[in-house]
Parts: sequence; C-alpha cells; structure tokens
Amino acid sequence: MKTAHDLVAQAKAHTHEIAINQAEDAIRSADVLIDVREADEYAAGHLPGAVHMSRGLLEFKISGSPELAARDLNIVLYCKTSGRAALAAVQLQSMGYLKVSSIAGGFDAWVAAGKPVAKPSSPVFE
Repeated sequence: MKTAHDLVAQAKAHTHEIAINQAEDAIRSADVLIDVREADEYAAGHLPGAVHMSRGLLEFKISGSPELAARDLNIVLYCKTSGRAALAAVQLQSMGYLKVSSIAGGFDAWVAAGKPVAKPSSPVFE
C-alpha cells in the first residue's frame, strides 16, 4: 500500500521543480501563480501575485475559469513544502496542461530565503 509520501515522491518524479533561487524569475515569466494551500494558510500570507486554488478544489476551479483554459499556459504552483504542489502539478498535466512547474520547498523555502510575503489587509472599523 502506498503512503502519502510515496505518492508525493512519485509525483515529484514527473514534475518540474523550480529551485528557490530561480523562483522569482519563473514567477515573472508565468501566466499564473497558484497557491494550492488551504484558505487559512493563504490568508496568513502568500507569495505576491498568487491566486488561491486549494488542492482539493483545483481541478474544479481551473476548469471553471475560462481565462485559464489554454493548455499552453505557463503555470507555477506552490504549497507549504512542495508535496501538494507536486500532486497538483501531476493532476494539471493529466488535464492536458503542458507547462506546469512547482517551487521546490514551497512557501516555507520562500520565507526562509527572505523573499516578500503578501498578507491581505484587515478591515479597520472606526
């Protein structure tokens, strides 16, 4: 029986991972940067410019977004440490997307490298 770790390792073998020191360039050249973490993780902080599509709803959300229908879009994914992003990349590839990659080490590696984090502003009530 396969474990989650086995599935991630298998997915990573079929996924192009971007080294953290090349991530900013890859993001600049991407058509879309997708955060596949859960909503609370995204709200706590995310990569600037990222759109949120949690791993559990990714296939439904991307299928329901006409602006993301072109299968030659350059898509960069990330999650907390890169496991969910690898699984998501394999799913997008199976849906016919041709240019899918993920950030090695995910959000944690991004933060550890001292790169910028966006946080939604909280409403102010006066």
